[in-house]
Formats: sequence, structure tokens, C-alpha cells
Amino acid sequence: MDLAPIAALHPTLDLDRRLLVLSLDHGKANEVGSAELDALARLCTLLETDASVSCLCTTSRRVSAKGTPIFISGANVTERIGWDDDRIKAHVLRQRELMRRLRRLPLYHVVLSHGVTLGWGTEYLLTADYALATPTASFGLPETGLGILPGARGTAELALLVGPAQALRLGCTGETIDAEEARRIGLVQEAVPDLDAGLHRVHALAERLRQRSPTAVAAFKRALLDGLGQPEAVRLDLERRAYEHTVDTGEAAIGRAGFAAIRDGKTPDWGPRR
Repeated sequence: MDLAPIAALHPTLDLDRRLLVLSLDHGKANEVGSAELDALARLCTLLETDASVSCLCTTSRRVSAKGTPIFISGANVTERIGWDDDRIKAHVLRQRELMRRLRRLPLYHVVLSHGVTLGWGTEYLLTADYALATPTASFGLPETGLGILPGARGTAELALLVGPAQALRLGCTGETIDAEEARRIGLVQEAVPDLDAGLHRVHALAERLRQRSPTAVAAFKRALLDGLGQPEAVRLDLERRAYEHTVDTGEAAIGRAGFAAIRDGKTPDWGPRR
């Protein structure tokens, strides 16, 4: 896998675990602007076409001059000075579409938040399949205090994760919450004591994913996400099509043939993700 196109995201590839870790470290405080959006778009293209990665992790070891850990401090609003309204609308539309693309990557995405996670950073959690947080993590949506709203899927998707009452609290009041409260309301799914412990947990998840069919994992994720909010009949049809896809691609046959070995903890030679 050629990581050069996404060098701005400080990627590290662990081929043994089929794990790609992004360690964000850019700008004044990991704020996300046009350059980072370009890199994330290239990341999506890479992971949509290259099946060598089963697990993606986004995290950061960034620390401010005052010693405050930072995950993503928000969007790069400074770069928008002098932009007209149409350019701003197009820019935010691009963010919204990119966030959806990240959410739909055909692999497992873990976000490990260590430090300040505001605005765009909190919305980035909505692209994750699973989110971890250290005690230093804090989360908030300050946008309404700037005369705007969380426009990178925060308004559209946050309530599906934490419920409408908590989404309205975060989005309307701009209240900042700590890692414990974020876990309580479901914004993150697991607390870890520190960044190294979080990465250890990510490695364990990646190891489990490495043992599974990339095609089956991608099909399960696609069917589940496509079914959210749909009637039961639609959800069942999505499941049928996803299951039959694993049969038609030969993954089910590999699983049947290797059942005894799988039961003994061995990993069969799954085919490429299809």
C-alpha cells in the first residue's frame, strides 16, 4: 500500500494486523481545513480500492504548548476569512459528503480520542464503528455560538447515536462534556486509561478482524448501515443480499471447508475483499 498520498495524516501501516493508524499532527491544534479534507478524500479512495487493511484507527498524540492533549480541535475556520457565502456552503457540503464516505468505508474504523475533541472532531466520531476515549478527552459542539450549526453530519446523525435529547443538549447549548459523560450517553463506546492502553485495545480488535473474512465484514457493515431506519422488510432483504454475497463470492465455502481449523484458532486463507 502506497501511503505517500496520505502522508499528511501521519499514517502507520501494521501489515501483520492489517491495521492502518492515522496519528493526526497538523496545524495549530489539529484543526481540519482544505488540506486535511484533501488527504482524507485520498484516504477514502485508497481504502475503497485496496483491501489490504481490515482495521483503521484515527488518533493523535498532539499536545498543546500548555500541555493539553488534542484530538481534533474543530474545523479550520480561519481559512474561510474572505470567502463568500457560496464558497462556504460548497466547502461544508464537501465535508458532509466526505464524512459519509468515511462512515461507509468497507472495513472497521476505530476512533481513539485523547484530548480536546470539539466541533468537527466530535462529528468525526460519527464516522467510527467504535470509539474509545481516554480520561483527557472532552467533547463539544460550539457551532451555534458561532452563528452556524454542526454541518458535517452532526445535525443529521448525532441523534441516531445518543438520542434526540442528548443531541439537542450538545448542539443547542454547546456544553462540553468529559469522557465519562460521553461514554454514559453513548457518544463513545469504551473508556481506556491512557493512549497506550487505547492502542493496545485497538491492536486486539485488529487482530480479531484479521482472522475474519474481509468480504463478510464489509457486507455485514453495509447491510447494517443501509438498514438503519428502514422497515423490517427492507432490513431483511438487505441481510439476504449480504448473506448471498458471501456465498456467491466463495467466502462461505472457505469457511465451511476450514471450520475445524477455525475452531482450533487458525485463520483460513480468505479471499480478497469483494
